[in-house]
Order: sequence, then C-alpha cells, then structure tokens
Amino acid sequence: MSDDVLAHVRALKAYGRSLCGNAADAEDLVQETLLRAIENAHSYRPGTHMRAWLFTIMRNRFYTDCRKRARERTGSEDCVSGGPVVAATQDWHMASQEMQQALREMPVHYREALVLVAVIGESYQHAAEVLDCDIGTIKSRVNRARAILRRRLHAEA
Repeated sequence: MSDDVLAHVRALKAYGRSLCGNAADAEDLVQETLLRAIENAHSYRPGTHMRAWLFTIMRNRFYTDCRKRARERTGSEDCVSGGPVVAATQDWHMASQEMQQALREMPVHYREALVLVAVIGESYQHAAEVLDCDIGTIKSRVNRARAILRRRLHAEA
C-alpha cells in the first residue's frame, strides 16, 4: 500500500495548498494526512480509490484543525509579523495572487469541487466520492465556481 500512497503525494500537495492557502501549512497537512493514512491502513479497503480515500483523510484533518484553531487563538490578528514584507513586482505573480484571493473568497463547497476537478484532475465521480455528494452536484459546483472566477477576475481587469 505504501507505493500507492506515495504516487498521490503531488495531488495531495496541490489539494492541501488549495485548502490551506499557503505552502508551509499545506506541507504540514500532507505530512499529517500521510501519517493518518499509515496509522489507519487497516481501514483501507482494497479495490477502492486510494486518492479519494487520501483526500477524504486530508479534508477531515483540515476541518478538524480549523475547529481547533477557532478554539485556541495563539496570537493577535493584527500582528505585523503576518503581513507582507516585500510587494510583488511581477505581473504573473499579481495575477496568481488575484486568482488565489478569488479562490479563498469563493464558498468552500465550490472551491473544493473546482480544485479537485480542474486543478488536480480528478474525475467528477472521484470528486463526488471525496466530497460525499452526487456527481450532478459536483458538475454544478464546478460550473458555478468557474463562473464566479470569470466574473471576479474580469471585473478586476
């Protein structure tokens, strides 16, 4: 099973980045996901989709961590250490930032569906398994998420 898990690390990193919003937290989430997958290897059913199983573990861990952070505030939200140090000077970087901001502001159920299908390349069926909903719901969410991005990014242009 370990070889199967390692084949999905890139996709886990991409999905983790979409959930967390930054690379450092995403790396931690991937590590935690892999640890949980190894700890719970006995619960994996051979023949099921490994990537969907791993994404489900990651998504559950992310939301558990969110609830935990909401209860345990560690610092002030207006702390200057969290602010940007150097302004972006390249257009592509700014476009990337605008895209990431638009994704962060999008309702989470649309963002998750879009990232799974359009960014990571999951099939609609596997995305439906990960998000525990119907395939038609996934198609609708992806379509609406794309429309939200188009409106948001063209409005700023």
